[in-house]
Amino acid sequence: MTNEEILREINSLPLEAQRQIKDFVFFLRERYKSSPPKSIPPSDLETEAFVGIWRDREDMRDSSAWVRNVRETHWGKRDGFDNCGFGHFN
Repeated sequence: MTNEEILREINSLPLEAQRQIKDFVFFLRERYKSSPPKSIPPSDLETEAFVGIWRDREDMRDSSAWVRNVRETHWGKRDGFDNCGFGHFN
Protein backbone atom coordinates (compact mmCIF):
# COMPACT_ATOMS: atom_id res chain seq x y z
CA MET A 1 0.00 0.00 0.00
CA THR A 2 1.37 3.43 -0.90
CA ASN A 3 1.19 6.51 1.30
CA GLU A 4 -1.49 7.95 -0.97
CA GLU A 5 -3.58 4.79 -0.65
CA ILE A 6 -3.23 4.84 3.15
CA LEU A 7 -4.30 8.49 3.28
CA ARG A 8 -7.25 7.76 0.99
CA GLU A 9 -8.33 4.88 3.23
CA ILE A 10 -8.00 7.00 6.39
CA ASN A 11 -9.99 9.83 4.82
CA SER A 12 -12.76 7.38 3.90
CA LEU A 13 -13.26 6.43 7.57
CA PRO A 14 -15.74 8.14 9.90
CA LEU A 15 -14.37 11.13 11.87
CA GLU A 16 -14.25 9.16 15.12
CA ALA A 17 -12.08 6.48 13.48
CA GLN A 18 -9.80 9.20 12.05
CA ARG A 19 -9.40 10.66 15.58
CA GLN A 20 -8.50 7.21 16.88
CA ILE A 21 -5.86 6.83 14.18
CA LYS A 22 -4.46 10.24 15.09
CA ASP A 23 -4.35 9.27 18.78
CA PHE A 24 -2.66 5.98 17.92
CA VAL A 25 -0.02 7.77 15.83
CA PHE A 26 0.74 10.11 18.77
CA PHE A 27 0.92 7.09 21.08
CA LEU A 28 3.38 5.32 18.76
CA ARG A 29 5.46 8.48 18.36
CA GLU A 30 5.83 8.73 22.15
CA ARG A 31 6.49 5.03 22.58
CA TYR A 32 9.26 4.93 20.00
CA LYS A 33 10.69 8.35 20.69
CA SER A 34 14.45 8.15 20.67
CA SER A 35 15.82 8.32 24.16
CA PRO A 36 18.34 10.98 25.08
CA PRO A 37 21.94 9.87 24.93
CA LYS A 38 23.14 8.15 28.05
CA SER A 39 25.06 10.38 30.37
CA ILE A 40 28.72 9.85 30.91
CA PRO A 41 29.24 7.97 34.15
CA PRO A 42 30.85 10.02 36.90
CA SER A 43 34.55 9.50 37.27
CA ASP A 44 36.69 9.26 40.33
CA LEU A 45 38.34 12.69 40.26
CA GLU A 46 41.22 11.60 42.44
CA THR A 47 42.46 9.36 39.65
CA GLU A 48 42.34 12.12 37.03
CA ALA A 49 45.72 13.35 35.82
CA PHE A 50 44.89 17.04 36.27
CA VAL A 51 44.13 16.74 40.00
CA GLY A 52 46.89 18.28 42.06
CA ILE A 53 48.80 19.90 39.18
CA TRP A 54 48.97 23.20 41.13
CA ARG A 55 49.59 21.56 44.49
CA ASP A 56 53.06 23.05 44.92
CA ARG A 57 52.30 26.55 43.64
CA GLU A 58 52.30 29.05 46.49
CA ASP A 59 50.53 31.66 44.33
CA MET A 60 47.54 29.30 44.03
CA ARG A 61 46.89 28.85 47.77
CA ASP A 62 44.15 31.51 47.59
CA SER A 63 42.62 31.01 44.15
CA SER A 64 40.23 33.97 44.48
CA ALA A 65 43.11 36.32 45.24
CA TRP A 66 45.08 34.86 42.34
CA VAL A 67 42.19 35.45 39.90
CA ARG A 68 41.63 38.97 41.24
CA ASN A 69 45.34 39.74 40.81
CA VAL A 70 45.40 38.42 37.24
CA ARG A 71 42.31 40.47 36.35
CA GLU A 72 43.74 43.63 37.86
CA THR A 73 47.07 43.06 36.09
CA HIS A 74 45.49 42.55 32.68
CA TRP A 75 42.37 44.73 32.93
CA GLY A 76 43.33 47.29 35.56
CA LYS A 77 41.70 48.11 38.88
CA ARG A 78 38.41 50.00 38.82
CA ASP A 79 37.70 51.75 42.13
CA GLY A 80 36.65 48.71 44.15
CA PHE A 81 34.60 47.12 41.39
CA ASP A 82 35.55 44.16 39.35
CA ASN A 83 35.27 44.39 35.58
CA CYS A 84 31.76 42.96 35.51
CA GLY A 85 30.42 45.91 37.52
CA PHE A 86 30.14 43.98 40.77
CA GLY A 87 31.99 45.08 43.88
CA HIS A 88 34.46 42.85 45.68
CA PHE A 89 32.83 40.95 48.52
CA ASN A 90 35.60 39.80 50.84
